[in-house]
Amino acid sequence: MKSFLKTLFVVSLLLNMACSSDSNNNDNPNNLQNFTSSLCVNVTGPTAAYWDYAHGVPFPSTQIPTLANPGQQFIHSQYPALGFTMPQGYSGFEDQAGLGVNMIRNDNQVVWRYVPNMVALAQIPIQDVVANEVNQLFAFYNFNGDFEVVCSQNRTQNLGTMVVNQSSRLLRFGNITALLFVQTYMDPSLGSTIASVSMSSGPTAEYDNLVMNVFLPIHWQLLYIDNGVRDSDLDGTPDTQDNFPFDPTKQ
Repeated sequence: MKSFLKTLFVVSLLLNMACSSDSNNNDNPNNLQNFTSSLCVNVTGPTAAYWDYAHGVPFPSTQIPTLANPGQQFIHSQYPALGFTMPQGYSGFEDQAGLGVNMIRNDNQVVWRYVPNMVALAQIPIQDVVANEVNQLFAFYNFNGDFEVVCSQNRTQNLGTMVVNQSSRLLRFGNITALLFVQTYMDPSLGSTIASVSMSSGPTAEYDNLVMNVFLPIHWQLLYIDNGVRDSDLDGTPDTQDNFPFDPTKQ
């Protein structure tokens, strides 16, 4: 069950990279300054391309996304397959509840958050997960004023007894822009919810550059995980040694 959610999340948010590319230091955000979103009329430029990409639209660039200023390596202590190189000036902090990470710039103005596996022993509406993430985001930036929902999308898919919900927001508040993507997986017969979250926030004036030079290069690193350490169902056994790589109850 965990792997099913994780696979859907990767397909919807990360696997698009296989059909597209993004930037390195030579891919100037100005090259996309006139890009218009096919999904949201309220945003343009690299941020618009990032919004579309989060929803399965290939990113309109021919450059492989790489960090121009690679720094320290982050490896999750409980889930080593979650590992990537951070840009200089950033630190990674584990999210133990969902086997995730919060990567924060040292001035506390930029956050990249990825939590693939939050489990609740109840059926939680996806909008409750979204509201909780937004409230945490506002608290991090000490913000309590008005905010703008620039783009919003919700989608539900029924797969047999399984219900997969997706909800995303592009927010602007104060001098910050944030893209939030949440996915939940529920099976009524199990009475529980698994949620995954990806969130990227930073100063609005820098956001296009952050998309090209920080956020997308990290997504690309997560997309290509060495099969020697890939553990799709998070049961502690690498797929190469697991007879049931997508079932956490069997090995």
